Amino acid sequence: MILSCNHINKAFGMDDILKDVSFHIEDHEKVAIVGINGAGKSTLLKIIIGEEPADSGEVVIAKGKTLGYLAQHQDTNSEETIYHSLLEIKKDILKLEDKIRFLENEMKHVEGAELETLLDQYSKATTAFEQANGYAYKSEVVGVLKGLGFEEEEFNRKINSLSGGQKTRVALAKLLLTKPDIILLDEPINHLDMGSIAWLETFLLNYQGSVIIVAHDRYFLNRIVSKVIELDMGVGTVFLGNYSDYSAKKAQLREAQLKAYFKQQQEIKHQQEVITKLKSFNREKSIKRAESREKMLDKLERLDKPMSADDSMQIEFHPAVTSGNDVMNVEGLTKSFGNLTLFKDVNFEIKRGERVAIIGDNGTGKTTLLKIINEMVKADAGTITLGAKVEIGYYDQEQQLLHEEKTLFDEMQDAYPDMTNTQIRNILASFLFTNDDVFKLVGDLSGGERGRLSLAKLMLSDSNFLILDEPTNHLDIVSKEILENALNHYSGTVLYVSHDRYFINQTATRILALHNENFVNFIGNYDYYLEKKDILLAPKVEEATSKVSTETAAKADWKSNKEAQAAERKRKNEIQRIEKEIVKVEARIDEIDEEAASDGVATNAHRLVELMKEKDQLSKKLDDLYERWSELDS
Repeated sequence: MILSCNHINKAFGMDDILKDVSFHIEDHEKVAIVGINGAGKSTLLKIIIGEEPADSGEVVIAKGKTLGYLAQHQDTNSEETIYHSLLEIKKDILKLEDKIRFLENEMKHVEGAELETLLDQYSKATTAFEQANGYAYKSEVVGVLKGLGFEEEEFNRKINSLSGGQKTRVALAKLLLTKPDIILLDEPINHLDMGSIAWLETFLLNYQGSVIIVAHDRYFLNRIVSKVIELDMGVGTVFLGNYSDYSAKKAQLREAQLKAYFKQQQEIKHQQEVITKLKSFNREKSIKRAESREKMLDKLERLDKPMSADDSMQIEFHPAVTSGNDVMNVEGLTKSFGNLTLFKDVNFEIKRGERVAIIGDNGTGKTTLLKIINEMVKADAGTITLGAKVEIGYYDQEQQLLHEEKTLFDEMQDAYPDMTNTQIRNILASFLFTNDDVFKLVGDLSGGERGRLSLAKLMLSDSNFLILDEPTNHLDIVSKEILENALNHYSGTVLYVSHDRYFINQTATRILALHNENFVNFIGNYDYYLEKKDILLAPKVEEATSKVSTETAAKADWKSNKEAQAAERKRKNEIQRIEKEIVKVEARIDEIDEEAASDGVATNAHRLVELMKEKDQLSKKLDDLYERWSELDS
């Protein structure tokens, strides 16, 4: 065990943030801390590193072990360049390197015993230098910077000239190069593109120390962690496995809790009915029995009904007007800023009902494309044609269409005056705004809350073509699941930019990958993209035959994928048909057994023979059905 938290309690005012939270971390273990925004995840990390005191409880770190911490926000105003600030991490190696150079120079001018002494020092210095990986320290620094998305021409930029996100990436690079025994990361990937996130995943998977991560990227957590610590209403619960394992176990646990709750409610109702009946007899003994049962009922520890975000997630939105089948056609679209070409001669179309994700590295032009479609930015060339009855609804990262001075309730009511108070409250509750939350000022909302409110407004609009720019930014996992559910039940069309791979996997029916100034089409979700990207994003060669071959392969792959999907649908339909037939046959066999045992038939030999013959045929049919069901379900 490298770290343990024992009975940690923390309150801010009257709010209990952490209640008796206990867990331990093993050496080399990768752990996630999850929970809704405000659950106390960042507070727990600060308590572990000693930045925030716990009200009670203790954090125990194994002797001699080091901690490294990355906060969500960095406010560094150093005059140092990015590269030299990272070299500071390697100052011990730099000192050794200077010593080696000094000794090399000195040995040129001495002989005899003095030379022997210097040679001995030189041997020890070079051995220590090699053990510290000194010969590779420059490539290690460059590798980490490039892995986190910095280009070489940016290495000499001063840190005080960087954006907040860039400063966070520099801080993360420093932390990774420091190599502490325990790394604590608070939302480490908020400012990383997909390539950098994938690099960080590989780095952390191979990291020799322990890692504790707070993150809302479920795909990221799935790849890295083997333990999940959930903070819910202040209580910490440990689940073994990655995020998907945690999610499944959480659902099973909730189902068991619901069963226990309903069973207890049934027993309470039964006891109350018995008590009422005993009292109705109006006799001394029956009244005493009733009072005795009442006392037992009063002492019963009542189970609370387990609550879940799923309770408010079953929401569906449908546009008032259905668009034509052809929603948007893009032809020859080109856009540059100065000497930087974002994309050129882009052609694609979007059909009604599709949910299309646009992916690509930061700065490649994804958001610019959405702004061109929304006529916020002009294209250099090309045309965008909208289909019949298409109404666009746009969600931008800044949520500029909200009014800071209004309450949430007024924001919704002013946008949709025909809705009743109850309808507005129900919609807001669907996006996790309950009770007095609806009277908060928009200006006082967090980034995630603003995002949820903007999405609630957008989903209620008359739009039938939603265009979303990074809709999951600042959303916690529960809010993301609400959005996923809403989009998957939405009968309109969706085009969105996102770097959230789990979200893309759950919602996208097609992916447009912005690569080498063009869009490459993938008919499937993010897993399908990963499977096929090396083929479809291979470097283009000059020969036309190679291009034709690639296009042919892509079309063949698309056809193969569609055929596989059709076969899978057919398999599932056949399983459902067989299951219904099994139920029907088993019901008939039960009817036969019941009829054969009845008084009128038991003595009727002719009828019994008929029934037994039918039962034998049905039993054989049932065996065949079960065998076929097993084949299809395997």
